[in-house]
Amino acid sequence: MTDKNLNRRQFLAVAGGAAATTALAACGGTGTAEQPAADDAEGGEKTKVSFVLDYTPNTNHTGLYVALDQGYFADEGLEVEIVQPPEDGADALIGAGGANLGISYQDYIANNLASDQPMPYSAVAAVIQHNTSGIMSRAEDGITHPAAMEGHTYATWNMPVEQATVKQCVEADGGNWDNVELVPYETDDDVAGLRANMYDTVWVYEAWAVQNAIVQDVDVNYFSFISVDPVFDYYTPVIAANDDFAKENPEVVKAFLRAVKKGYEYAVENPDAAADILCAQVPELDSALVHQSQTYLADQYVADAEGWGVIDPDRWAAFYGWLNDNQLLANQIDVNAGYDLSYLE
Repeated sequence: MTDKNLNRRQFLAVAGGAAATTALAACGGTGTAEQPAADDAEGGEKTKVSFVLDYTPNTNHTGLYVALDQGYFADEGLEVEIVQPPEDGADALIGAGGANLGISYQDYIANNLASDQPMPYSAVAAVIQHNTSGIMSRAEDGITHPAAMEGHTYATWNMPVEQATVKQCVEADGGNWDNVELVPYETDDDVAGLRANMYDTVWVYEAWAVQNAIVQDVDVNYFSFISVDPVFDYYTPVIAANDDFAKENPEVVKAFLRAVKKGYEYAVENPDAAADILCAQVPELDSALVHQSQTYLADQYVADAEGWGVIDPDRWAAFYGWLNDNQLLANQIDVNAGYDLSYLE
């Protein structure tokens, strides 16, 4: 993955064939916490934990790779296996118990809660404190705020929540959503799509696409959703755990989060060294982009929170309330459901 930008459409339609399983550092087989690994060289028994990514490895995942590289998981007596997501996504694998933990998003968890048969999984920590997504466009088009999207094209994934989010931003800024032309999102590189005039505006993550534009020396404009309406300051991404696994193995989940917290704290204090670790573990990544992105995310993992991983109940509930009020889910959901911070120390 040298120049691909991360976007929500790709997260929903990931292809698991790139690398079915990535075993890193001291990672072992596919066992669970009830199936301890063989004794290690020092005679200590490690507990196996499986963790599924949401996409190919990137800087959202740096804390995991640092925890592996620096031995934080091993220090907690864990043997962590990182796997790529199946075609139906990480959430399905976590919910079905195929992976003990993994990466998810607050809005994905909302869709699960609203389904007729919700799968048993919950967020247990926030990877990044604030929603770092928004709209990117070519600098020469002057689209510096939502209403300026009028008369321009927007690359849509044809998802109700996605379109409702952008519509609310445009209308809150005094614009007319009907004057924004929707075109299908059909690219793997958001910056390349802008340069090729495939669209004028696109939903991106600042940590990757905007940093990629900087690396490629492409002038772009960008505004975040949370700068328009704080209701969109939801948690994306989060670490989620299978509920049954967590209830049966609470100390394992706590140990995992202690280790990964150290990994993200290391990335905050040492962004260049953390980027080097990620690139060493995943050599196909673009080193310049990883370092650029890691520098940006160093201020985002914890930001203004009291510590890494914290979830603000009011912010969580506000976004779910917005989903309910706008009838964007199959069923109404409990605005306080879907997360459990009892495992985060």
